Amino acid sequence: MIMSLHWGKIEIENIGTAKDCKLWPGGGRDWDWQEHGTGHSAGIQPGDCEELVQHGCGIVVLSRGVLKRLKIAEETISYLENNGIEVIVEPTKKAVQRYNQLAEQGKPVGGLFHSTC
Repeated sequence: MIMSLHWGKIEIENIGTAKDCKLWPGGGRDWDWQEHGTGHSAGIQPGDCEELVQHGCGIVVLSRGVLKRLKIAEETISYLENNGIEVIVEPTKKAVQRYNQLAEQGKPVGGLFHSTC
């Protein structure tokens, strides 16, 4: 569960805090944009989602940032849908709410969360 969201800081139950994070059922970690060339203009890349698929997510929540400046590459949506995953795209505050609701319901949800822009 995501316990709190503040500009530049996300607090995750049993994991700690991060600026940006990847979450999946039972775990998660910091989300390093450098790993797959993610950026505000380039958007979230398919490689950013590989761990979520590997960890059995049936639903993935992609946050666009607090101010909706983070784009999502079309290939990323295609990658997830081609793997049979439901994709939810929301600004970060709404994304956190949706993620927590689905996690509370026991759904196999994961997500990528950006705490600024």
